[in-house]
Amino acid sequence: MIENNELLLRLEGLVSRYEEVSTLITDPSVIADQKRYVKLTKEWKDLGKIMEARKEYMGCLQNIEDAKEMLQMEDDQDMKAMLREEMAESEKRIPELEEEIKLLLVPADPEDDKNIVLEIRGGTGGDEAALFAGDLFRMYSKYFETKGWKMTVSNYNEGAVGGYKEIVCSVTGEGVYGIMKYESGVHRVQRVPATETQGRVHTSAATVAVLPEAEEFDVEINEGAIKWDTFRSQGAGGQNVNKVESGVRARYMWRNPFTNEDEEILIECTETRDQPKNKERALARLRTFIYDKEHQKYLDDIASRRKTMVSTGDRSAKIRTYNYPQGRVTDHRIGYTIYNLPAFMDGQIQDCIDHLIVAENAERMKESEL
Repeated sequence: MIENNELLLRLEGLVSRYEEVSTLITDPSVIADQKRYVKLTKEWKDLGKIMEARKEYMGCLQNIEDAKEMLQMEDDQDMKAMLREEMAESEKRIPELEEEIKLLLVPADPEDDKNIVLEIRGGTGGDEAALFAGDLFRMYSKYFETKGWKMTVSNYNEGAVGGYKEIVCSVTGEGVYGIMKYESGVHRVQRVPATETQGRVHTSAATVAVLPEAEEFDVEINEGAIKWDTFRSQGAGGQNVNKVESGVRARYMWRNPFTNEDEEILIECTETRDQPKNKERALARLRTFIYDKEHQKYLDDIASRRKTMVSTGDRSAKIRTYNYPQGRVTDHRIGYTIYNLPAFMDGQIQDCIDHLIVAENAERMKESEL
């Protein structure tokens, strides 16, 4: 049963690779090469999960073989009953482990463990779109609290009657991008706006972009070529923020990989009262902006090879509708509908994300012919 098991034979090559990587990550020359070390550590961690599942799977198969042998020799009825119970438990666990292993064998998105930069912008609908962008920001803020993630707002532009024309924040935590990447796209709202006197339902939209945050070794930037400006911050924050030139603006010329032409990138940061900290955070956003453009090529390459209904990377796609009169939220990618809009807008979005992850995993397994 174990010797001729197809899944175990498939895992055999990964055992030697796991042992090889385990040795490599203790090598001083590898540790000195940070880019390689981080990549190998991630591979070691992923392979470790497969090895744990393999060990449990082999244990279940062995338990069944042992129980069958012992049943033939055992005369005691109580012992036989116990052996049958143990065998039944192992038989029940085997198909579950097979699914877990198959899913672990599907190549994961290498960006899933990264932190993110979240951008929300009011789209069509004027003031109402800005209000809706504010509602989405509140929804995500509540959700981040439940996950124990840390959110820091780096830039925002308020709407005339409230909400945000745009708001940008960074989110840090465990596996943030792997969960939040499904939120990229156009979010549409159907409701009676606060500014509407006739009580008519309007349709507005806001765009959400979830960008994997770049690490220093992901993007090479010539920091000497960055032109820095400083300016006084505006808005809330006290006299110090408004009187001291703590705000920073970075200008950087960059070769766009899509057009192969030089473009100027402009990044502003007024996040703190400390100019050096704002410079550091502006530099992080600059890295993320460039990394995102290069990452988009990676997404486009995937999209050209497969049409996945869940995470295409197309930020112009209408992904979800929030219908207030009906109290309904519908995710158009997987036909998911829930009639509990107040709770959803209060940050209870995990069930929808779980359905999206299951749909994505099913497609990836199908694609990998597992």
